[in-house]
Amino acid sequence: MRFFRFLLLNIVALLFATSNLSAQDGGMWIPSLVKQLNIDDMQDMGLKLTADDLYSINNSSIKDAIVHFGGGCTAEMISNQGLMLTNHHCGYGKIQAHSTLENNYLKDGFWAMNKNEELSNPGLTATFIIKIEDVTNEILLGVNPEMTEVDRGTQISKNIVILNSIIKIEKYQNLKVKPFFNGNQYFAIITETYKDVRLVGAPPSMIGKFGSDTDNWIWPRHTGDFSLFRIYASTENRPAEYSEENIPYKPKHFLPISLDGVQEGDFTMVYGFPGRTQEYLPSVAIKQIKDVINPARIEIRIKALKIVDKEMRADEEINIQYASKYAGIANYWKKWIGENKGLEVSGAISKREKYEVELMENINSNPISKAKYGNLLSDFDKYYSEFEKYNLAHNYYSEIVYRNVEILKVSSVLYRLVNKYEEAGDKADEYFTTMKPEIDNYLKGFYKNYNSDVDKKVFTTLIQEYVEGIDKSFLPEYLVEEIDDYNNNYTKLSDKVFAKSALVNDTDMFMLLSKSPSSAIAKIKKDPAYKIGVSMIKAYNEKVKPKYSEINAEIKKLQRIYMAAQIEMMPNKKFYPDANSTLRITWGKVDGYEPKDGVYYYPKTYLDGIMEKYIPGDYEFHVPEKLRKIYEEKDFGIYAENGKIPVGFIGTNHTTGGNSGSPALDAHGNLIGLNFDRVWEGTMSDYNYDAKICRNIMVDVKYILFIIDKYGDAKYLLDEMKLVRPKTTLIVD
Repeated sequence: MRFFRFLLLNIVALLFATSNLSAQDGGMWIPSLVKQLNIDDMQDMGLKLTADDLYSINNSSIKDAIVHFGGGCTAEMISNQGLMLTNHHCGYGKIQAHSTLENNYLKDGFWAMNKNEELSNPGLTATFIIKIEDVTNEILLGVNPEMTEVDRGTQISKNIVILNSIIKIEKYQNLKVKPFFNGNQYFAIITETYKDVRLVGAPPSMIGKFGSDTDNWIWPRHTGDFSLFRIYASTENRPAEYSEENIPYKPKHFLPISLDGVQEGDFTMVYGFPGRTQEYLPSVAIKQIKDVINPARIEIRIKALKIVDKEMRADEEINIQYASKYAGIANYWKKWIGENKGLEVSGAISKREKYEVELMENINSNPISKAKYGNLLSDFDKYYSEFEKYNLAHNYYSEIVYRNVEILKVSSVLYRLVNKYEEAGDKADEYFTTMKPEIDNYLKGFYKNYNSDVDKKVFTTLIQEYVEGIDKSFLPEYLVEEIDDYNNNYTKLSDKVFAKSALVNDTDMFMLLSKSPSSAIAKIKKDPAYKIGVSMIKAYNEKVKPKYSEINAEIKKLQRIYMAAQIEMMPNKKFYPDANSTLRITWGKVDGYEPKDGVYYYPKTYLDGIMEKYIPGDYEFHVPEKLRKIYEEKDFGIYAENGKIPVGFIGTNHTTGGNSGSPALDAHGNLIGLNFDRVWEGTMSDYNYDAKICRNIMVDVKYILFIIDKYGDAKYLLDEMKLVRPKTTLIVD
């Protein structure tokens, strides 16, 4: 235990020693530690608030306005009546779920003109952070370096159970323990989750997704990426399931909204739930991601997206069905391309290699540290070399079976049903009957947004990609035999599968499941799509997963020790914990950038740029007639700056996935924008933040207000908000 206490002291001492971290170094900081670590630097950069204004347990603070939206995005409270702002793409799935050909809210937008018109969203949650507490000593009690990873995990799990029994929370609260610094530090986080979240407003996709895939991850940007929801609570203002008796939630804090606009050099702060970064990987890991894994994932998604895009353009119903799915697939496809580009341009691998030379010099300078850490990099080389083919096969499997070929997703659901049925013995029929409503419910949602003709084309292309892309020893025998039977003609194989499978048709599937349990299970096992899917699942589980998991566990152990080594042996290095979907603060300034020689991007865009990009009828760059009319008439109201409507701006804030919907705040804690993206070259900031090219992209809040008021005719929503002009200290009535 002495080692871990020493390590913890090193972490704390190091953080205090580097509390003058410049925004140019990036960082995603834990709000509860800002008072000790960061507040002086933030105030030196221009922040006008105290640490308690940012995070407080006993008093209202900005943290109380920050929401973990749906578990994957961020949102923020902007009124005392539960009104919540997030990105259009964060609410996209819910907007799509409410859309039909008759009421196409994706195409036309949606604005509830009173609370009775707001739309409920089963399953959507809004979570607030109540308290963050360091519990490293409690969680690592009884843990020592001589333990195996299994024993270490067992001891930590026991300690978490004990901690859960000690920390008292209300019945409507939750407690979770999260690791930081690769398991070298732990925090307990108390949360409250609200489950009655209703859609209030969303602009049409031609505004909310303007530029779509062409502009995704690109600057200059002109996307009005926002949507509005409202949290409802019990009459006691507590979390509650949906009920007509619920009332709008009254937050402890909501964000005032600045009408002053932003200028280059202004202080900015982004407060949210960044998903995942890996800033402290060894160079060999980054090289494998860049040269092996990303290219494979990119190629798979290119082929799938090309097919789906063509079908969506040709059929409006397919466009509605696949809009959300397509956006999700396309998002990371383009991100990985930019990530690789940024890693190359920034020289990330060579910089990491130079850092490793320095690290090893420090380690080898001392016999004790050499004995403890001297083999780390050579061990990484060994394990990553062995890991590569398994990692590649894992990603092929994940991309094709679980993400892009939809019928294979169904086969995996049915495979679990079949397995559990066969394991249940005498209670098999009872199990089937119990599980059938859950399976039916899943399938209803699946088939609502499924087109077998689209999936057949994706299946044909990606099955071939799978067979040709992974190590031949990992291929399922049944699939290889089927391909051989059709003389490597994947089109003929698809014709057979989709002509004879019940899985491609909701009527046939529900009819099959309506039979007796034994008959239904027998027919499922004979289904051609099911047989191919199961052959791929079994081959992965038997030939890839065991070794993948074994090596990955060793790599994770090494990474934890490597993180400890860096903290201990690099006393002048500035460390912050990787993102892990917990609440963080990052700060910077509004700033342009130079992505390559002779090219400079200014940090702001305007409505003029939307009109310059306008292509009538184009699915990415069409501009709604009403917005064009407002522009022509210059009906800009109080939202204009020198006769122009601001749309977006960029800053040096260090963000990642999960920060979508995060508020961009000014020096006074007022809302000035809504984070929604990063510049293409800067997506590599998940591994290598570089202030020269890493920029986050934000919708200007004045554009959001302009669209709500002038386009959506929903000015009543602005009446709920607190509009301010901090630079002139005026409150706008």
